[in-house]
Amino acid sequence: MNLFTLSPDVAAAQAAGQPVVALESTIITHGMPYPQNVEVAKKVEATVRAEGAVPATIAVLDGVLHIGLTDAQLEALATAKDVMKVSRADMPVCMAAGRTGATTVAATMIAAHLAGIGVFATGGIGGVHQGAEESFDISADLLELAATPVTVVAAGAKAILDIPKTLEVLETNGVPVIAYGQDAFPAFWSADSGLPAPLRLDTAEEIAAAQKMRAKMGLPGGQLIGNPIPAEDEIPAETLAPIIAQANAEATAQGVSGKGVTPFLLGRILELTDGNSLTANIALVLNNARLASKIAAALVKTA
Repeated sequence: MNLFTLSPDVAAAQAAGQPVVALESTIITHGMPYPQNVEVAKKVEATVRAEGAVPATIAVLDGVLHIGLTDAQLEALATAKDVMKVSRADMPVCMAAGRTGATTVAATMIAAHLAGIGVFATGGIGGVHQGAEESFDISADLLELAATPVTVVAAGAKAILDIPKTLEVLETNGVPVIAYGQDAFPAFWSADSGLPAPLRLDTAEEIAAAQKMRAKMGLPGGQLIGNPIPAEDEIPAETLAPIIAQANAEATAQGVSGKGVTPFLLGRILELTDGNSLTANIALVLNNARLASKIAAALVKTA
């Protein structure tokens, strides 16, 4: 039994040695309403294609792990009900039970590696939640970055998280955290978190070379590339800080916990910014898709 199935486009690209970029699917099922979700998913795929790479949106459909979705499958996923949000722990259960599941960062990394795809573009990674010293709420994304050899291009960590602790956990687990083209680690909607990035690289070729060197050395895990949101699309950190504080306070007061925290906070921030957070979110995902495509192309050239 095959663990996964490739879409015709992805299969053809791999056979021809073309660059492929993995994309997650929770942005489709848990990120925004229909039909905006499928419109954005198609924009991200089109951005990857415009850069000369082939997109591989990843999801579990009726128990089958799909690496790349057809337009019909993308549409079906965008309108599906009762879709699981799967990570390392629950993706095998979802598949074994014949369920449909959308992949988080961790699950997308696992699937990409199974399919031989080395680069993945997302919005922002999960991380250490505020108050984690009491709740121990730490995203599985961080440990996946330490275990699975995929380069993840993100606009840093989501600004709702405890970013200093997130960086500490990544450092402890030996994950290279590389800012692209700047010294500061980005914070999702804002280009500068106020914290320095441990590493900086300025070209896709340098990032690809670092990934290949890790593989040669036999080091486990991937790389996190912090790609800052374009200046014209960002929301300044000082504008967001009181909004995030209010959303966190409301989550605590309402007893929101576990996997429910992030969607609750993002939803409240969307309301409190009059929709500006979603506009910025879409812009940064497209920007990450562009950089990931360049890295994938550089990996193919040096193969």
